[in-house]
Amino acid sequence: MTFLLGQAAPHFGIGLAGNRQLGSRLNPATMFFRNAILLSLLFGLRLGALGQAEPPPSTWFAIRVVDAETGRGVPLVELETVNHLRFCTDSNGTVAFREPGLMNRQIFFHVRSHGYEYPKDGFGYRGVRLKTAPGTEAVLKLKRLNIAERLYRVTGAGIYRDSRLLGRSAPIERPLLNGLVFGSDSVVTAIYRGKLHWFWGDTNRPSYPLGNFHVPFATSQLPGKGGLDPALGINLTYALGKNGFTREAAKMPGKGPTWIDGLVVLPDENRQSRLLAQYVKIKPPLAVYERGVVQFDDDRQLFAHHVKFPEDASLYPHGHPFLNRAADGQEYVYFAGGMPLVRVRASLASYLDPSQYETYTCLPAGPGSDVQRNPDGSLKFEWRGEQPKLDLQQVNKLIADKRINAGESPVHLIDIETGKPVLTQHGSVYWNDHRQRWVMVISQSFGSSMLGEIWFAEAARPEGPWAYARKIVTHNDYSFYNPKQHPYFAKDGGRTLFFEATYTSTFSGNKHPTPLYDYNQVMYRLQLDDPRLNLPVPVYERPGDTGSTWSTVRHGNAAPRFFALPKPVNGKVAIGQDEKTGRLVRLAKDTDALFHAAADPGALGKNYLLPLHEWTRAGQGRTIYAYGTKPPANGNWQRSSTPLGHVWPLPGELKIDK
Repeated sequence: MTFLLGQAAPHFGIGLAGNRQLGSRLNPATMFFRNAILLSLLFGLRLGALGQAEPPPSTWFAIRVVDAETGRGVPLVELETVNHLRFCTDSNGTVAFREPGLMNRQIFFHVRSHGYEYPKDGFGYRGVRLKTAPGTEAVLKLKRLNIAERLYRVTGAGIYRDSRLLGRSAPIERPLLNGLVFGSDSVVTAIYRGKLHWFWGDTNRPSYPLGNFHVPFATSQLPGKGGLDPALGINLTYALGKNGFTREAAKMPGKGPTWIDGLVVLPDENRQSRLLAQYVKIKPPLAVYERGVVQFDDDRQLFAHHVKFPEDASLYPHGHPFLNRAADGQEYVYFAGGMPLVRVRASLASYLDPSQYETYTCLPAGPGSDVQRNPDGSLKFEWRGEQPKLDLQQVNKLIADKRINAGESPVHLIDIETGKPVLTQHGSVYWNDHRQRWVMVISQSFGSSMLGEIWFAEAARPEGPWAYARKIVTHNDYSFYNPKQHPYFAKDGGRTLFFEATYTSTFSGNKHPTPLYDYNQVMYRLQLDDPRLNLPVPVYERPGDTGSTWSTVRHGNAAPRFFALPKPVNGKVAIGQDEKTGRLVRLAKDTDALFHAAADPGALGKNYLLPLHEWTRAGQGRTIYAYGTKPPANGNWQRSSTPLGHVWPLPGELKIDK
């Protein structure tokens, strides 16, 4: 029961205020009885207000936004009224709407979401008018522009807030608040002692803006071993402090936050598995003043300091690691802090010793030395120790000094759509059984958003060549950085890949952080059979006594001649090799093809592709394949009148404006 301000209480017939005459005539016992009833009544009304249950689900109007392709609810879709009330779908793609004065009315909602699109109306508005009737539901279908599909938020509060308001179930055990975590920066993970261990960066809490700056952590069960299907969600069990907030797992001495990365499980001298990570200490403005290695203490369930690296250490563990047995037969840990250009032997002793780290570089040892090149003119990369990793500053100087071409940069990918460079920021690389290649999911710096674009690339070796890439996630003036693949979640033999990244307004310039979602991890799913992920692969020529052999598989130290597609698509021609003559020829059947070239690059909107011609020399049976108008070698060479097809040039031969 509610009384308006300034309104007298109603007369209940037992002498309440407002009936002074009656009240004055009552004897003390009656007055005591009356006042006791009054106090009980008012106190009961107050308790009823305090203990009032949440509005029943039938009083809400439900809006569910789904992916038009999959029918799954889309998280992180913003609905905004004409007067700028903003609502955001939860991880079920649901909004619970209950606004005083706006129920049972026709209400227009603008609809927008990063990487998704709602159709325009006749006036150009992307939105819909809905009758907000309590107890009913409207379903909106969004076209997905992203290749990757947004699934759910992993961290933070209110992951399934609106679904619970509507009385609906959630797939995870703690759908509203877990470990008192409001938001967490980038994640690193490792399977250790039979569980998946999760460690994050700086983490927010409800009680104050400053939270955990020394690595919170949680564990979860693996799928099929007690854990959820990763398409549904993750049940995180946080390590908690006495106040119920996720506790610090790696607080190292010294001022400022502690961050970790390079998280990996390696054997010690007794062949016992140990969980190791690089730690760094941070001072303003985000500068590292100390780094070293920590080891997880199984008894205390936290990281203990193991070794401090010298300040002048040129190489160290940085980024998401993966294991690979290299050509020399040794198993190494590779670090994908951006491109995987650093490695160390896969042992605890090597991980602890910065002198054992190597970097993949085209620069020889010593200052002032020129870049190394192969006989064919391509850059010659080798693994070298005690030499700094090539970074953007060094690469830009090499380009400015005209020592390398812009397309030869080892820190850039090439946009498959435009042929333009993509500056990589941070990502992760893992072997994929379905593609039979190493696959990279990586963020871009200075793309269409500052740090919100995610790209996919692949290579036959960790060393690459990493060349043509496809954007799979985009954001409008929002950051989505440090993507982390989860290879242990992969499904269907590797056809389905899962990754997450940090969704935050930081660095984006956006002044309106998304409620609940900002500064949290969001999970995506990527179907690798999507035809848009049919990316060019290197094609190698192996000369022989009876002619050349062509293959998309690298043999020895062979360098690629050009790039082409491994799978058929519309507008492409199948190319094979004639067994008798050794010549490359167009094929009628795609199944017999070595690779696929473009028939008409203009029709594909890729004018940077080059025609691959056959060159022959009079009086000789030798045949050479090259693009361009100049003969590929000295002598009287004749070029075929029509190209075999159009191929993707080597990145170093692309014309890129810097």
